[in-house]
Amino acid sequence: MQFDQLKRREFITLLGGAAASSLAWPLATHGQQAAMPTVGYLSLRTPEQGAKAAEAFRKGLSEIGYLDARNVAIEYRWAHNEYDRLPELATDLVRRRVDVIAAPGTLAVALAAKAVTTTTPIVFWGAGDAVQTGLVASLNRPGSNATGFTTMGGELGARRLGLLRELVPEARRFAVLVNFANPSAQSMIKDAQLGASAVSRQIEVLSADSSRDIDAAFASIAQKRIDALLVSPDTLFFSRRVQLATLAVRHTVPAIYPLRDYAEAGGLMSYGTNIVDLSRRVGIYTGRILKGEKPAELPVIQPTKFEFVINLQTARTLGIEVPLTLQAIADEVIE
Repeated sequence: MQFDQLKRREFITLLGGAAASSLAWPLATHGQQAAMPTVGYLSLRTPEQGAKAAEAFRKGLSEIGYLDARNVAIEYRWAHNEYDRLPELATDLVRRRVDVIAAPGTLAVALAAKAVTTTTPIVFWGAGDAVQTGLVASLNRPGSNATGFTTMGGELGARRLGLLRELVPEARRFAVLVNFANPSAQSMIKDAQLGASAVSRQIEVLSADSSRDIDAAFASIAQKRIDALLVSPDTLFFSRRVQLATLAVRHTVPAIYPLRDYAEAGGLMSYGTNIVDLSRRVGIYTGRILKGEKPAELPVIQPTKFEFVINLQTARTLGIEVPLTLQAIADEVIE
């Protein structure tokens, strides 16, 4: 009898241990899921406008070992081209305790994120002066929770205006179109002014923060007899690139734009960085931070390779003959 009781107790103990193990298994699995790092992806654009950049960002993450929905989760927030929505979206990501915030496309996104957190790492890319805007202490040693890639330098404005001058050597009056809602607007104006000074020209500043304002800016171009136009980097202008290209042709104003997408949409010329490659590199930096590197010690990188694209069809419509010397140095000529 005592033997049977002993056996019964052993059986119950084993059963209880098995039950405890079965309960522990899903708990452990849940713990592993909770440990998956989360990246907040904050963009000023719409999901459609930002699809290529987001795909490139995921590619960069994968190159360093992080696969979306496998060993990293990505929380997307899209501001739909409304600057005033950025603080709310950034706050939401911080509230959700994401491990890193990726802030592609414009420094305004990173500034909005930094305004609500001094601890969550931020990886940005965008046109503007990251030091002057207060994002980082210096390019080599950011010294804060933000790092990334900046696409603006005085030589860039000089190069764009130099290309315009080479295309239309008789041009005397230049203008730059900026959006003052963009925190980097002043840096862009300074950049354009440096470029104009380099080619011994003065430059008029025009502003637009809506589609209607863009129409008004081109009406002003006609009134002021502007010979050539430089369109500064801005998400609003990117979303209105067809409108800009159409108005430039209608007003017969040669214009140069910051990204190849403008030339593909009918713009005359573009000179700037490759946003797909930059987004991929933001993904790589994000992965490095997830692996333990500190943004304060990762240098802000300025691109050294730029794309030059010419749309010959638009040039013909404007009655401009593109010199063979320009065509020879173009990365792409759109027939």
